[in-house]
Amino acid sequence: MSDVDKGVSKEVCYTLEVALEKSIIMEEMAFRNFLHGVKLINDRQAKAILLDAAKEELNHKHRLEMVLLEGHDKNAFDLKKELPLMNLNYVYEQKSISADANARESLAYAINLEKREIDFYRALTHGCEGAPMVELFKGLLADETRHLQNLEDLYEKYFLTEN
Repeated sequence: MSDVDKGVSKEVCYTLEVALEKSIIMEEMAFRNFLHGVKLINDRQAKAILLDAAKEELNHKHRLEMVLLEGHDKNAFDLKKELPLMNLNYVYEQKSISADANARESLAYAINLEKREIDFYRALTHGCEGAPMVELFKGLLADETRHLQNLEDLYEKYFLTEN
């Protein structure tokens, strides 16, 4: 099991290059998980949810690769603070996806994948507190909370409505 699979220790601050490489691997894994869901499921709405999430992960991966190529860019992400979340991943845990998944199950799956990324970037920011590169990872963390908040808002709108 790799460090990415296990997460990142809160006690460790990697070099910028190693942290970027680990982040790129994390984004690639998330993209592959979403892509697997897109190819697997049949429901059109569910497929669209996962497709949008996969595109977000590709965008992050590309941005990280550009930072790796061009050097540290703390302005790569506009959002710098985490957004408040509903923590739906604890209530609607969906760690896998099946071919007959519907939109609710796909949203729950995407929520859980995003939460894993948030945990990863949160550990990187805690481990590297005070280092110049921490701003990059705070930006990634904030952007991941934006993704998760959007997914949670969708879930609330369509599946937690009051009757």
